[in-house]
Amino acid sequence: MAQAETSIPPKRELRSVQKKRKRFDEMTYHFMLLPGMVMLFVFSIVPMFGVIMAFQKFIPAKGIFGSKWAGLSNFTYMFQLPDAKQIFINTLVIAVGKIVLGLIVPIVFALLLNEVRLKVFKSSIQTIVYLPHFMSWVVLGTMLTMIFSFDGMINNFLELLGLERIMFLASNDWFRPLLIVTDTWKEFGYGTIVYLAALTAINPALYESAAMDGANRWKQTLHITLPGMFPTIILLGTLSLGNVLNAGFDQVFNLYNPLVYETGDIIDTFVYRMGLINMQYSFATAIGLMKSVISFVLIVISYKLASKYAGYRIF
Repeated sequence: MAQAETSIPPKRELRSVQKKRKRFDEMTYHFMLLPGMVMLFVFSIVPMFGVIMAFQKFIPAKGIFGSKWAGLSNFTYMFQLPDAKQIFINTLVIAVGKIVLGLIVPIVFALLLNEVRLKVFKSSIQTIVYLPHFMSWVVLGTMLTMIFSFDGMINNFLELLGLERIMFLASNDWFRPLLIVTDTWKEFGYGTIVYLAALTAINPALYESAAMDGANRWKQTLHITLPGMFPTIILLGTLSLGNVLNAGFDQVFNLYNPLVYETGDIIDTFVYRMGLINMQYSFATAIGLMKSVISFVLIVISYKLASKYAGYRIF
């Protein structure tokens, strides 16, 4: 008996062993984070040093340390360009259109899909509408170019109805709506999943009580479903404010052409042409820096609004 008691370690030794195990687990987690932190530092933190070019007359042969300082001349030149105003208008119109339609369509589709009682059909539809979210705009851009080209499927259908063919990708009247609608088609499946998850949090007893009181499906949706989804709608709506200046470079770059620069050229594509094609590095950096600062302010505002109206906090 005495030998069994001596084999039991004292409480201090147990605490020491637990502390060592906890410290070992913490170090393991930190080592797991290390590769990601290194990648973040190399590709996100170190390149921020290049922001200095926005205040220089940068010459690649001389480098950042050898180029002359230009102060705010790159920023003033940006506002003097006749195309600058139109580029900002294009960015705002396209981005706001995507945000608004990207909120309305998933909500409506989630409400409709929630009414489907056949689980196999419901899950199949949900999977089909979610698939485009994983596809690159390089692939989708090629598909849409073929579909909306002058001799594509859409124009063949219009001609079959006796209508004239339309140059969708070369028309300033059609290019913006095409960008907004196709982006919504690509992403609304992801938003639908978010809203369907919000619908599962609504107490089913509320629907049973409303049905006993004589409320039909429309009244149940109006007075139970939508109020239950409202916090999620407010949260996603406020968080999307930070993307007001992000009109989607990948999509626009793969679909636009010089004929639709008037309505389709956005800040990101303009920076790409000025910096990498025309080699005006300082000017392109100044535009990108200004956009980043404005986006940062909008993100801070959106998180403040999300915290106030939806109770969402990240810190």
